[in-house]
Amino acid sequence: MSHTIRPFTEADTSAVVDLWKLCDLTRPWNDPTKDITRKLTVQPELFLLAEQEGRIIGSVMAGYEGHRGWINYLAVHPDYRRAGLGRQLMAAAEKRLLSLGCPKINLQVRTSNAAAIGFYQSIGFAQDEVVSYGKRLIPD
Repeated sequence: MSHTIRPFTEADTSAVVDLWKLCDLTRPWNDPTKDITRKLTVQPELFLLAEQEGRIIGSVMAGYEGHRGWINYLAVHPDYRRAGLGRQLMAAAEKRLLSLGCPKINLQVRTSNAAAIGFYQSIGFAQDEVVSYGKRLIPD
């Protein structure tokens, strides 16, 4: 069966949050619904979904602030993994970022997520020699 990659709409919120939970992407300190609401205020056209027969089976949230592109919430439903969907979502995000003049994409992966690390390496990403820091400004 074929799928479609399309921009997110607000009607997709519940299905996307369910997908992220199923894929173990959510954490107590990041409210996924708030993350979606925030994304819709900045480059909502870079929030892409994969849909098959009305079912959300993948997502990727991209952004570009003029220096680097960022990838967040790449998710593929477990029933659809290892069929190229993650690569297709990333290619769609990369194409959109490139059209904005984005020279480089950054992303973060939890060190415990060996499958994600292997996936990103397989599509050309390499570990940068940096330390990632974060500071919460608004508690969720």
